Amino acid sequence: MSGSGNGAGARPEPRNGVLDIAAYVPGDSESSAAKVFKLSSNETPLGPSRQAIEAYRENADQLHLYPDGSSTKLRRAIAAAHGLNADQIICGNGSDELLTLLAQTFLTSGDEAIYTEHGFLVYKIAILASGATPVVAPERDATADVDAILERVTERTRMVFLANPNNPTGTYLPFDEVRRLHAGLPGNVVLVLDAAYAEYVRRNDYESGIELAGQSENVIMTRTFSKIYGLANLRLGWAYGPAGIIGALNRVRGPFNVTGPALAAGTAAIADKAHVQASVDHNLKWLPWMEAQLEELGLKVTPSVGNFLLIHFPGGKGKSAADADAYLRAAGLVLRRVGAYGFPDALRMSIGTEEANRATVNALKQFLQGKRLKSLFP
Repeated sequence: MSGSGNGAGARPEPRNGVLDIAAYVPGDSESSAAKVFKLSSNETPLGPSRQAIEAYRENADQLHLYPDGSSTKLRRAIAAAHGLNADQIICGNGSDELLTLLAQTFLTSGDEAIYTEHGFLVYKIAILASGATPVVAPERDATADVDAILERVTERTRMVFLANPNNPTGTYLPFDEVRRLHAGLPGNVVLVLDAAYAEYVRRNDYESGIELAGQSENVIMTRTFSKIYGLANLRLGWAYGPAGIIGALNRVRGPFNVTGPALAAGTAAIADKAHVQASVDHNLKWLPWMEAQLEELGLKVTPSVGNFLLIHFPGGKGKSAADADAYLRAAGLVLRRVGAYGFPDALRMSIGTEEANRATVNALKQFLQGKRLKSLFP
């Protein structure tokens, strides 16, 4: 008897807050050009380790078997590489899953969680999805401001998300500032240190957060295999923290939240130190080169310690980020619009291959000169 029961015409509604979430829009590769350089998602131009590829392929004949639900070999490999206790490591379906699990586990309606003005969009999504209230702390010079964060801590605060380095700015906090932030937080507030780009940073005053997470009851550090390890397609991340937090996360995560191929590839990737170093060396060469070239064109670039640059455009007719994006896409160069991060007239560019980097500079030179697009490789 269709449509005649109680509540006819009604429909299920998500709980309060869910429809306030702006869905995350990932970097794309859409272009009509014959050859496309995807520079929108901070992927490594060197690709994954050959050892990781082989480990992935060798796992193909085990697709009928459930993976190790405890990620034992991978956790041990991570622990060996960083000198950690494997029991204090949890692996996830990308670090995004772990960030979401943290919110799901420690936040509820009536709670507040803080993130910074230009912080990773997943933080707000995870907070709202948990039923809690997001609180935004303003940044200073596109960099997290410890005092601004601490000023927004209330009796309802239960979590602080800090990306260090931050995406999409590429800026970072020296670790004495991170320690000052931690010292100013109540013991019942979880400090989440998102160190997705830690392997790229070469600054004497930077730390990823491993030591603080190992010493504190309310600090957890998240990492990813998507960036320098080149395993973005497999969705693999990990976190390190105190037994209390890790134990709680293990109670709410899915029983087989990481696939077998991802576990195999990740274990091989972390052992291939030569490949990681090659990726670091490539970035150390091309990041400053790109920054210098863009500034020579008259563009402002936010100084970055990651594998990407935030490029600011002058705005106005024909000189906006939207205009630049359309021009570059026509050339097969796909960068990332970052209006949702509070930068309506900026594009974020991943450091690519030499060919992609030089092509981007040549295309932007023609764009700024108001010229019709010609060859990118004079």
